[in-house]
Amino acid sequence: MGRVTTSIQIDSSAHCQLACPSCPTASGATRAAMGAGHLDPARFAALLDNSPQLLDVELSNYGEMFLNPRLVEIFRIAHQRKVVLHADNGVNLNHAPEDTLEALVRHRFRSMSVSIDGTSSETYARYRVRGDFDRVIGNIRKINEFKSKLSTVFPLLTWQFIVFGHNEHEIPAAKRMAAELGMIFRPKISWDDDVSPVRNPEFVRIQTGLAPTRDEHYRATGASYGRTICHQLWSAPVLNWDGRVIGCCRNFWGDFGANAFETGLAASLESPKLRRAQEMLTGRAPAEPGIPCTTCELYLTMQRDGNWITEKELPKPGGPPPVLVGVTIEPGKSEATHVDVFALPGAPDRRALVNPPPAQRLRIGEVQRLAWLLPAGGDFTVYALPKRLDPAFRVHYPPMTPVFVPFAVGGRPIVQEIRIRLDGDQS
Repeated sequence: MGRVTTSIQIDSSAHCQLACPSCPTASGATRAAMGAGHLDPARFAALLDNSPQLLDVELSNYGEMFLNPRLVEIFRIAHQRKVVLHADNGVNLNHAPEDTLEALVRHRFRSMSVSIDGTSSETYARYRVRGDFDRVIGNIRKINEFKSKLSTVFPLLTWQFIVFGHNEHEIPAAKRMAAELGMIFRPKISWDDDVSPVRNPEFVRIQTGLAPTRDEHYRATGASYGRTICHQLWSAPVLNWDGRVIGCCRNFWGDFGANAFETGLAASLESPKLRRAQEMLTGRAPAEPGIPCTTCELYLTMQRDGNWITEKELPKPGGPPPVLVGVTIEPGKSEATHVDVFALPGAPDRRALVNPPPAQRLRIGEVQRLAWLLPAGGDFTVYALPKRLDPAFRVHYPPMTPVFVPFAVGGRPIVQEIRIRLDGDQS
């Protein structure tokens, strides 16, 4: 199962300022195995320089990314090397200096998941103890202001909402607020059924499409809710802030006996303990004491059921990964109120307007999050169809001139961007 690793995860900081009831960082459970510290920019730069195959790095795990005092340097280092950064594992975004938020946008940080378990200060603070709901929302608004100022859709923002009994009634409001902020709404099942258990399971199912508990998810699917976390040992191995190989984002019990900062990434991922863990997870080797997986409920469930990770469910290696292309609309002098946007392979072709494919409609002036995954190395054209619409449908405005913007998708970085001016001035 040898693979070329193009993605890794590494914790920007092992510290967190909140005291969430179910979090092992808050309880101190992570401290023995993971220590306390921040990712060092110089060691991060050396890791990237010695691992030219790396295309993207996840910067969040058990700590809060924004507590690293040298985070702006880390952004710059990755940007200079065309390595894409993201924090989809999650941040709490309670304390983030304005210059760091600007750098986040300026260096085209790809995406970030913000943990917001409520739509009011009271509800939010029930789980995010010591957190400030209004400050988090304020920081999101600052990010959106910088995105507008710098004319970019990045970072794409996700509102992560862990469903509890005390916040389930706010799910509809959270969806609306997320949409207003230009965020994707993503509900999540709690790890701990003893902390504020769901009160109205049917309402939660309808509102989220999820089972109300992880046990119910298991009974319905035959697999653990977090099973795909184990895939990280192959697809995006996790490093501790000090370079030690942790393997996955669930593990805080011990490392795999290798350090990527000391021996290099490729050599550290050949660690006998890591290879043994992969064999265990695929059912090809029995459990071995000292391997962190042996203390994990995800592995123990597989072991009990004989339902092992298969080669078929792992991400397939080979070939360049797709590129996330963001599209920013600049109205210029156009009087358009909306624009329909789509992309097609090849050079501009007006025949595409006769029977256009499904388009995404954007309202001018609202926060945008239009981005497509497109194959690397291809030539495309973005078609933008400006429209002036009357919300009351009392006035029918004449058609507006379409805009065609050809562009080539490169192979690196795997996040790219195109800007379209609706007045036709693409200079």
